[in-house]
Amino acid sequence: MRAICNQRVESRSRISIMKKCAVAAALAIPLGIAASCATPAATPAPVVAAPVAPPSAAVAPTPGQHGIAVGDLDRSADPCTDFYAFANGAWRAQNPIPEGKPKWSRRAIGRDRNRKQVNELIQGLAAKTDWLTGSPEQLIGDFQAACMDLEAADAQGIAPVQPLLAEIDAAKSPGDVQRVIRHLHAIGIAAAFGETAWFENSEPANYLLNLTAGALGLADRDAYLKTDAKAVELRNHYRDHIQRVLALAGKPAPGTGDRVLALEKRLAEASLDAKTAGDPAAVEHKTTFAQLAQLAPHVDWAAYFDEAQIPREPMNVQEPKLLQQIDKELRATPVAVWKAYLAWQLLDAASPWLTRRFADESFAFKDKLLQGASEPAPRAARCAELTETLLGDAVGHKYADAYFPPAAKAKAREIVENLRAVETEALRAVPWLAADTKQKALDKLARTSIQVGYPDHWKDYAKVQIQRGALWANIVTARKLAVDDLRRQMARPTDRAGWQLPASSPDAYLDPQLNELVVPAGFLQPPYFDVSASDAVNYGSFGVGVGHDMTHAFDITGAAIDAMGHAQRWWTDADEAEFHKRTQCIVDQYTGYEIEPGVHHDGKLVLNEALGDQAGVHFAFAALERAMASHPVATLDGFTPAQQFFLAWGQFRGEAMRIEAQRAMVKADPHATPRFRVIGPLATTPEFAQAFACKAGAAMVRPAAQRCFPW
Repeated sequence: MRAICNQRVESRSRISIMKKCAVAAALAIPLGIAASCATPAATPAPVVAAPVAPPSAAVAPTPGQHGIAVGDLDRSADPCTDFYAFANGAWRAQNPIPEGKPKWSRRAIGRDRNRKQVNELIQGLAAKTDWLTGSPEQLIGDFQAACMDLEAADAQGIAPVQPLLAEIDAAKSPGDVQRVIRHLHAIGIAAAFGETAWFENSEPANYLLNLTAGALGLADRDAYLKTDAKAVELRNHYRDHIQRVLALAGKPAPGTGDRVLALEKRLAEASLDAKTAGDPAAVEHKTTFAQLAQLAPHVDWAAYFDEAQIPREPMNVQEPKLLQQIDKELRATPVAVWKAYLAWQLLDAASPWLTRRFADESFAFKDKLLQGASEPAPRAARCAELTETLLGDAVGHKYADAYFPPAAKAKAREIVENLRAVETEALRAVPWLAADTKQKALDKLARTSIQVGYPDHWKDYAKVQIQRGALWANIVTARKLAVDDLRRQMARPTDRAGWQLPASSPDAYLDPQLNELVVPAGFLQPPYFDVSASDAVNYGSFGVGVGHDMTHAFDITGAAIDAMGHAQRWWTDADEAEFHKRTQCIVDQYTGYEIEPGVHHDGKLVLNEALGDQAGVHFAFAALERAMASHPVATLDGFTPAQQFFLAWGQFRGEAMRIEAQRAMVKADPHATPRFRVIGPLATTPEFAQAFACKAGAAMVRPAAQRCFPW
């Protein structure tokens, strides 16, 4: 999963994200599993071991239910020697890593499948014209159809942006410049500076206005300031790109690109570098309205706040020095330069969706020169991505209807609550945490919000007007809706029910400060979750991933943030000392794993994630046992429920990765490489050895003295 406060913003604003988000990959937390004892012949029957809990009578399979992917197994491998090979070796042999990719997996295929589902869903809605006005189907279909109408885009030329260009042309004073900036901000174009809503770092219950750095056409501050030949060449390309875009809009004045670049460079010089901007402590400056007026007295803040209908305080100013520079530029920089800069900001945002000539110029610089793309993605896919980005709840609603039925949401929630129950029981029994620390851990776990599938309430689009043949107008409408939604939340309690991703997204995220894990329907697809799979399979994939992330709420990483999101340490020194003593053998275990001769994992680097994997396997297996008390699982394809569980983990994490990527991982990544994410947790899990009848001394069975588990 990709964590990130993954709040997707269609504009290119350089906005430092304040929320602490983890990549969705965290959810995909796999667990290594130990394997069986005897090496089968060419096509032997699967290894059969004792089920999780011996049933009093045989359990009949549920009609239509399936188990693990039998075709992925390498039956020539011994599960007790190399479970990674046994669980997914055949799949990796049959699915080589595609050219140009560092790794490949069923998860990657699942992501591609999700994108295809979303594209087909959106294009299918666009193929009809008789949807009820205002319905999700009409909004999505007409937005996509407008985006696909290249003939209309070429015929309209720059007419869609002409009203704003005319307003820019008419500007004669710094006050007029500021009025244009306000109008651009209202549609999500962060000219000069930006505005977001964010929860206060020191008090997450408060949702504030956050004034941020604005849009820069180059990647970061350094791109404007470096003096090496490559950086100079890039800035020359950027200057020429600005000049060409303005010329396409009928503004070919010589030297305009130089003047716009010079203004952006001065703003970049006053901005924070990327590393500092990513430090919450460095960008938190709670400010009153009076202090803001003193900081940048030549900005008409009264007009800004009144037009935006934003409460005047409290707020956060992310980069005070930048606002001071903007104040200076409003006094010193000629209005003509500001006009060119504002026209460039507008056209830069609109270019991909104007005429083909604008779109081609945008691709040539942003995608080809900056990112190395050889050719544009298909228009239909780009339009579907735009539609999903700007009408996320509408697309998510239709996606959930098609691919995530209520039964799937109910099953996912059941797994989550079973995991919460077993982790709560385990925490209560932990002997080494101080009593007060244990109570805080239990409170945090109880408050952890895990949202699955789709929000409990969908966004109301009743007043949104989308029509065919008016792409830029549709984009402006949708962007303004997003800005207005954020502005309405400012100076109010943080909305903990709001999602940062649409339900159709193939990503998920963990937000430590909000103490929430959000797993959209687009992510809850095979191989991560499948409502038609057995409970054993779903607990071995989805259950392990969620169990891993739930553990982070109260482990050494979660100990830095309390249940309400305050950045404060709630473990005692004695707790931390005990934790490290009780996890040293995990450090030793992973330090002993080498990806090639002489190249080992750093056990200290991967400790927290390796422990999360171990905890995910342990707790998910216990949750499966809990579930089987009322919903027994059948033996499927010759595999017991316990074997299905561990195989599901091995197949979910059974990723192929090039050795070059593995070498990079062991230097800096807190996760183990795929092979050791699979086998590492299982080698310390007694239930794994029991399930596959692995004997003491087998490679997948670590000696009892070399196992440790703090929970």
